[in-house]
Amino acid sequence: MIVTERIGGRQLLGLAGWLLVCYATAAIGAAASVGAQGAYGELDQPAWAPPPWLFGPVWTVLYGAMAVAAWLVWREGGLRAHRVALGLFAVHLVPNALWSWLFFAWAEGALALADIALLWALIAAALVAFWRVRPLAGALLVPYLLWVTFASALNLALWRMNPELLG
Repeated sequence: MIVTERIGGRQLLGLAGWLLVCYATAAIGAAASVGAQGAYGELDQPAWAPPPWLFGPVWTVLYGAMAVAAWLVWREGGLRAHRVALGLFAVHLVPNALWSWLFFAWAEGALALADIALLWALIAAALVAFWRVRPLAGALLVPYLLWVTFASALNLALWRMNPELLG
């Protein structure tokens, strides 16, 4: 049996709001990454580093999944009912946006690594909190956590391989 849920105007506005929040976070990070493709290409890199063009599409999909996950939790009773889960989600957006500034704009590899470690912990906590409210919402954060795990390893490798460029 397939269960369908009616999505009314309030629900669509909620989804639009979460999309706006997530893509605004993306825009803040992207502002620091304007010249990142060239700078990234100049760094000594591990053999497993992805090509620069891959980051944009991956992050675009991840931000969309993040927004849908938050929206699904929000739909289950709103901000008051799930303030811890949605609060964790909101707080995690700060180190998310900050990472690009630390790594690309300010070339602070060690601080970027500390930031991404905090980001990872906050994503993991939000994932667990979302899962408890609605498993699909938690599942939507799994690819994000996996990508940030990979990005953490890449941050560490790049920082260690380029100490003169990444402080």
